[in-house]
Amino acid sequence: MAEARDWLVAIRRTFTKFSCKSVAVVNHIDLIHDVTLEEEEEEEVAPPAVTEKIACYKGERNLKRKGLLVANDVAAIKIQACFRGHLARRALRALRSLVKLQALVRGVCVRRQAKIAIHCMQAMVRLQVRVRARRLLRTSGEMELLQS
Repeated sequence: MAEARDWLVAIRRTFTKFSCKSVAVVNHIDLIHDVTLEEEEEEEVAPPAVTEKIACYKGERNLKRKGLLVANDVAAIKIQACFRGHLARRALRALRSLVKLQALVRGVCVRRQAKIAIHCMQAMVRLQVRVRARRLLRTSGEMELLQS
């Protein structure tokens, strides 16, 4: 389980890291928009650190507009769906085994009850045989008394 979590953490880190280098690569896709961004940056003279932060912010804004951040969200959703499916299958497997165990236990209980019922019925039959035997002995004894 720890390996699976580490794997998911690595994937999550890959999708959540946002660097300016990746923004610069993505910005070159739309050439017309890049030209206007470069013209705006050339007009403004600022320190390199501020320029880098502005480029990061503009790139992030462009990604949101273009829907490229949505691709990361879709990938995360797919990963989550796969993981949830895995958990659901594992829970279903556990539930199936639990149901089988319950059926086994209930089967044992039913067999025990059937055994007790059969034992009680046999005892009743034996009692009935004794009662009938006594009746026969009484009637045969009464017959002998009447005949003598």
